[in-house]
Amino acid sequence: MTKKLYVGNLSHTVGNHELKEMFAQYGRVESANVIMDRTTGRSKGFGFVEMSNDQEARAAISALHGKDFEGKSLTVNEARPREERSSGGRGNFGGGRRY
Repeated sequence: MTKKLYVGNLSHTVGNHELKEMFAQYGRVESANVIMDRTTGRSKGFGFVEMSNDQEARAAISALHGKDFEGKSLTVNEARPREERSSGGRGNFGGGRRY
């Protein structure tokens, strides 16, 4: 079973490939995704990595959390489930239409 990790405080120059390479030395990386800003196309400074199992994920957390990478101290921990987002205060009116 894969284990999803949160990686924070990334330099804005880090891309998916660099993120994957960083974690590959600790096990099989199923996916590595740096989150990008839709408007600017720049990195938001965090991403997610899926490792193939719990043991490899723990090894990566142990080795990389707090490590300096491109001048920034990384935050690496187990990803929390995504929280539900509100609909922007529009309620259930189908995109703002009034009935």
